[in-house]
Amino acid sequence: MRRAALIVAGLLLFLDLPFAGPAAAATQQVMMQDYAYSPAALTVRAGDTVTWMQHDEAPHDVVTTSAPVALRSPRLSAGQSWSYTFREPGTYSYYCSVHPDMRATVTVLPAPTTAAPKPAATVPRTTPPPRATTGAAPAVAVPSATSAATTSAAAATAAPAAAPNPQPVQQAAATTSPSLNPMLLVAGLVTGIAVLCLLLLGSRQP
Repeated sequence: MRRAALIVAGLLLFLDLPFAGPAAAATQQVMMQDYAYSPAALTVRAGDTVTWMQHDEAPHDVVTTSAPVALRSPRLSAGQSWSYTFREPGTYSYYCSVHPDMRATVTVLPAPTTAAPKPAATVPRTTPPPRATTGAAPAVAVPSATSAATTSAAAATAAPAAAPNPQPVQQAAATTSPSLNPMLLVAGLVTGIAVLCLLLLGSRQP
């Protein structure tokens, strides 16, 4: 178990993290001797315990005159003691009710707070710049089915509106030789036969 604790402490020191456990409460002593409190001024932390030890033949006690919390101990004979654990920070002024000239103070400081671990350093993430592409083929827009249909409809609508060029038709008509009407040939043939018959009849008359 001790070896595991040493390993954990070494890892915390390596990571530069504060290793601060809860502070252990301390015990202080005040002697009641020669009709005086010794020490007359004592400084402790909240959570600490103070024990008054009685060494005089005359009885003594502890009674606060001004304090965040009022204290009053029983009268202590020689060899007896009384302890009190301070919870509220502040200055406790007290005296002996049997011997009012015996006066002293206890100053209680706030309990130490456990140091918070240091936050891990964060490395800002950098975004690489986009790569430049060389020789990339230009994008070709593919017409959709809707645009293709629209284009076809527009072309079909515009086609009749274009006026045809009459010159090629007239030139073709001019270069083509006129064909004879067969009815004219028949009419000419009948006329010729009729004229021939009239000539024959006229020649037979006396």
